[in-house]
Amino acid sequence: MDKKIKNFRDLDIWKKGIEIVKDIYKTVKEFPKLELYSLTNQMQRASLSIPTNIAEGFNRFHNKEYRQFLYIALGSCAELETQIEIATELNYINEENKKIILEKINHESRMITNLIKKLN
Repeated sequence: MDKKIKNFRDLDIWKKGIEIVKDIYKTVKEFPKLELYSLTNQMQRASLSIPTNIAEGFNRFHNKEYRQFLYIALGSCAELETQIEIATELNYINEENKKIILEKINHESRMITNLIKKLN
């Protein structure tokens, strides 16, 4: 039986996005203070953009608008993935944590892409 999606909170892609935000916030707490207004802030903003754009797009009237917000969320996934690579190169994130977070981002990206295809 399909469960009825009443609002964005019912979407698995939104829930996964929230999970990514929490992971990023926990991860950047360990970054050096000198990164507070640069890499830390950028990673927090990119992660926040994922579920935020999914939610905003869901509440749009037309599928075309919804798709546009999903594309923005997808772009934020790529942005965050790049920032995680940079943080790893700077030894702020270990390989194990990197792998876990990148898998979640990859899963999220695939879910967003599949939803975009369904909306076309």
